[in-house]
Amino acid sequence: MTETPDTPETSQPLADRGSNRSQRPSSGEFLRFVTSGWAERPASDVVRGPAADFTSARRSRLSAQFPGQRLVVPAGTFRTRSNDTDYRFRPHSAFAHLTGLGVEQEPDAVLVLHPVEDGTGDEGSGHRAVLYIRPLAGRDTDEFFSDSRYGEFWVGARPTLEDLETLTGIRTRHLDDLRDGVAKDVGADGVQVLVVPGVDEAVEAAVDEIRATEAAGGRDEKLAEALSELRLVKDAYEVEQLRLAVDTTIDGFARVVRALPDATRHPRGERVVEGTFIGHARQEGNAVGYETIAAAGEHATTLHWIDNDGAVRTGDLLLLDAGVEVDSLYTADVTRTLPVDGRFTEPQRRVYQAVLDAADAAFAAAVPGALFRDVHAAAMDVIAHRLADWGLLPVTAEESLEPENQHHRRWMVHGTSHHLGIDVHDCALARKELYLDAVLEPGMVFTIEPGLYFKSDDLLVPEELRGIGVRIEDDVLVTADGNENLSAALPRDPDAVEAWMAGLLGG
Repeated sequence: MTETPDTPETSQPLADRGSNRSQRPSSGEFLRFVTSGWAERPASDVVRGPAADFTSARRSRLSAQFPGQRLVVPAGTFRTRSNDTDYRFRPHSAFAHLTGLGVEQEPDAVLVLHPVEDGTGDEGSGHRAVLYIRPLAGRDTDEFFSDSRYGEFWVGARPTLEDLETLTGIRTRHLDDLRDGVAKDVGADGVQVLVVPGVDEAVEAAVDEIRATEAAGGRDEKLAEALSELRLVKDAYEVEQLRLAVDTTIDGFARVVRALPDATRHPRGERVVEGTFIGHARQEGNAVGYETIAAAGEHATTLHWIDNDGAVRTGDLLLLDAGVEVDSLYTADVTRTLPVDGRFTEPQRRVYQAVLDAADAAFAAAVPGALFRDVHAAAMDVIAHRLADWGLLPVTAEESLEPENQHHRRWMVHGTSHHLGIDVHDCALARKELYLDAVLEPGMVFTIEPGLYFKSDDLLVPEELRGIGVRIEDDVLVTADGNENLSAALPRDPDAVEAWMAGLLGG
């Protein structure tokens, strides 16, 4: 067998072959022409962002937990979707929480909290924050016209160092200065460096190389844990953003109801539902906060049905679990189970009312001083007793509620609540004693979402209930004297749901 000759066609590295399609000009005359003749950039109109005062306080709280240590919080980088196309960028939640940067800001950026002498840092803390970014490139650079990931010709103008410093209230430096900044005073007896793991491989590798002389350990995980726990109690800005996300989501549910006649006429009506909500989320917010569940009929008994490729039929229920993520990245998480034709059947209403009663019991338990786990327990007490009343349990409700039994959980295997915020499942790295076993405090925001799911092939339930799935999910804010249902404007009572749908459908 003869060897393939080493020609330009065969020797081109695979990594370079994506450029074969672009045919970008590179002649000297082109370079001279493309970099000349541009007007002066207009004066910046960037002002201090509304989150800046709050993020400063958040960084101070974090600083107090890590005295003398350098904290590295990357925004993350682009993720490849296929070949040389990327997914839309979303900054890491901890980075967004500490900087106030949302939407698609700011790929490759890194926030570093540098330790300083006690009391001489920002807001009297032990750290001085610096934001390292890739700034706007000049029009005399190759990046300007040839870089499809960062170039102004391709993706628009990036912010300048001055713009981001004004917006965030944080000192900014060029990303090229990051390594020297992180390495300063690091050594066996010097500054310890912690980095949020799993966000930016290049940054993490650089940090590991810098701190090669110090003892390795679980400090990075402690930082990730602390950043998650920092969000357990929301400040006023966060609550305001969550209200906006919920209100925008409610408007999206109304749009979906108006689209139901179109959905029933389409072979993949669930996609009509999903597309309607996604379009609303992009128009009025940043995106959806998670993959929309548009589950009609039997699909509603699959907890995370996101294929959304089924029909939407008159007489069935539609379980819509959806949330708008606003530009600050705070998201709602709301579920309603709606009769497609605007009217519940008797079996549907029976299941719906049981779930609603469980949700109401959970709301009654969600008060300051109670445990987070008490909210779930209150909902499960109602679910167990209702299933017992219907003759579905092989034991009494009280026996089923015993930890060693849990028969009622066959029809609701998920939990009742999770924290909500800049992530749909916020604070997920918090310790158990600060999450599941935590005492509820004013400012906590979480969901209440009991459900019942009777699969069509479940022989332990009456035939009239098979194929019915119901979940009712609201977003609750713990207040000083109880709680507030942030999504209360979206009807929950079955009669109110029917009246609301009739108004939207013109019935």
